[in-house]
Formats: sequence, structure tokens, C-alpha cells
Amino acid sequence: MNKQHIIDRFVKYVTIDTESDPNNPAFPSTEKQWNLAKVLEKELKEIGMEDVELDENCYLMATLPSNLDYEVPTIGFVAHIDTSPDFTGANVKPQIHENYDGKDILLNKEENIVLSPDYFEDLLQYKGQTIITTDGTTLLGADDKAGVTEIVSAMEYLIQHPEIKHGKIRICFTPDEEVGKGAHMFDVEKFGAEWAYTMDGSQIGELEYENFNAAGATVTINGKIVHPGYAKGKMINSMLIASEFINALPEDEVPERTTGYEGFFHLHHMEGKVEKTTLSYIIRDHDMDQFNNRKKAILDLAEVLNAKRGQKLVSVEIKDQYFNMKEKVTPVMHIVDIAEEVMKDMGITPLIKPIRGGTDGSQLSYKGLPCPNIFAGGHNFHGRYEYVPAESIVKASEVIVGIAQKVAVKFK
Repeated sequence: MNKQHIIDRFVKYVTIDTESDPNNPAFPSTEKQWNLAKVLEKELKEIGMEDVELDENCYLMATLPSNLDYEVPTIGFVAHIDTSPDFTGANVKPQIHENYDGKDILLNKEENIVLSPDYFEDLLQYKGQTIITTDGTTLLGADDKAGVTEIVSAMEYLIQHPEIKHGKIRICFTPDEEVGKGAHMFDVEKFGAEWAYTMDGSQIGELEYENFNAAGATVTINGKIVHPGYAKGKMINSMLIASEFINALPEDEVPERTTGYEGFFHLHHMEGKVEKTTLSYIIRDHDMDQFNNRKKAILDLAEVLNAKRGQKLVSVEIKDQYFNMKEKVTPVMHIVDIAEEVMKDMGITPLIKPIRGGTDGSQLSYKGLPCPNIFAGGHNFHGRYEYVPAESIVKASEVIVGIAQKVAVKFK
């Protein structure tokens, strides 16, 4: 595959602002996501894809027909077009650093923003490669425009090389993944694949089919405001009760002190005055029993604090967000095995590990479309230090082609 062609495609995509909005219930959550969707719709038609359809919810689907004379399973590839609202995605100015020398990369001279392997040691894996970064004032958008680039590039390559045999392939680009809605309006029946892969992982080699079980918890503490000079026995300071709630949870079971399969409670927002304080938590665990125990711990703690004060001051609302796709993928583990074999055939060491987060693939798996996750190549997502090696984007594109070939052979 032509590396420069792929770089040019990626740069075109990331310079289109598609930041999603967690506070807007509309679908998609931002109008600007349509801008990239329409560019992709036009491009898919130009490269020769069939059944190109951009629906009313900003889902873009298309088909690459089979070129076999026998039936094999229809497979799919999925990526999302939005970027995270955690950091601005407007006016992205990609920087291309060829033949990376293993030293600091100056992103922004005026603001002295440096991408250093002393802090981001993964950079050293990519000495001699072409590194694409931001200018330090925005995120890059490799999450997940690298995945979009890889899928389009792989489809284009297969169309241009009809000698490569493959079955029917369906692709879909989704909106609003970053705000947890990427699979909400996904029409699995219309997509029509037996299984799919999200191209939304990080470093080269990642292959994931396990993710967190996830819930959100809103803890509301009601107090009572009284003039402080006359408050004895009357004032109830909700912020102090909130502090007690926070300190009662295990101090080591937080994101910054856990790794691998370890779950956590994450306090990500708090707002308070004497009369009312609200705590917003996310609850995460790979193991379903431990996940349920975490939710119970939150509820039990509220009851303990209420009993201590003899009145109901603390209330909790918990909403499940997504579940571990392992339960849905394990019965069809051949779909993971195929991707693993392709990577090994290409000299890529598969990194099979649990996702410490969620993915469209999790929700899609529970909607009937088993959907492991494959590397897209980027690092340091959602911030100014995001980067992606161009060679990783090329490799991921080649993995897609390899999977198509492998399915054609395995199911002959």
C-alpha cells in the first residue's frame, strides 16, 4: 500500500472537526459530524463501493461485494467519525515527522509543548518511522480517524486488486462513539454481517475482545443551610457528608492506581454547596460479580450514612452503560483467532489484552454482532500529545485485507 496516499487521506480526515457533545441528546450530537460523513460518502462511491448509504442518524454503510464463486460469511469493519469532547478537535494542524530519531518532538515552539519519549516511552518503538502529531493545541483525531482511514484504504486496495479473493464485506462509520452513543442507532440487521471488527484500538498489535462492565452513579446529598452563627444542632453541611462518602470508598480502587483486570470507582465530577452536593462516579470492572458488588457497595454506603444521621440525606441513582463483550465473543472465538493468525502471518506480535474502557464493539456484540477490536495505531488519545505512526495505519489496513483473504480460505 502507498504510505503517502494513506497519510494524505488521514490528514484530510483529521482536519475536519467532528467533536461530539455529551450534553446534547440529539443524534448525532453535533451537526459538524455530517461534514466528514458526507466526504466519506462521496469518497466511497468514487473508489467503487456499492450500496453506499448515509442514513438520517449519520451512520454510513457500504458494501464490497464478494468476488468468490462460493459462499463465505459476510464480515464487517467499523470505525467512528467523531472525536472526543475531552480536548478540542477544532483547527487540527497535523505535523509530519519523518524518520523519527528517538528524541523529543517539539510540537509547539511558542508554547514550548514537547512530546518526549522520557515521559511517553512508547515513542521509542517507532524510531525510523513517520510520526504524525498535533501542533500541541488540539487533539489529533487518530481516535478514530486512523480507523476510518484504514477501512477506506483497505477497501480501495481490494477494489484495485481483484486478484485478491474475498467474500462480501460490509463497512460502517458511526457517529457519537466518544459520548457513548455510537451503537445506539446501529441497525445490525441492515448491516447484515455475521461478525465484525472495530478498528479502534491503540498501538500496533492490539487485539481485544474483553472490556469493562460499566455503570454511572449519581450520588446526591441533601443538607440544610442555616446562619452559621446559629447553626449548632441545625445545619447539615452536605459537602462534609460528601467528603465522608468519598473517603469511605477504597482509596486504591481508583483509575490512577489500577491496571489490567482491576476495577475501580472513579469520581469524575462534583458540585456542592452546604444545602446540596452531587457526586458523579463511573464504576468499572471486568468481572460481572465484582461489578455488581461495586454497585452494591455504593448503595450500601448511602444507607450507612443515612442510618448514622437518622434520616435519608443521601440518595443514589445507578445506570448500567455497557457490558463485557467477552460473554458474546467467547462462543465464536474463531473470529479472534482469524485476526490473530493474520497478524502473526504479517510479523506483527498480537497484544491480546482487556480494554480498560468501552468500545462500540461491546454494545454491538450485545445487539447480535460479535465485534472484537483491532489496533488503529494511535497513542495518547484525547489530548494534545496524541500521535500515530503512519506505518501503523498502513499495517492496520493490511490486516483488514488479510482478514478478508483468511475468511475466504477458511470457509471454502
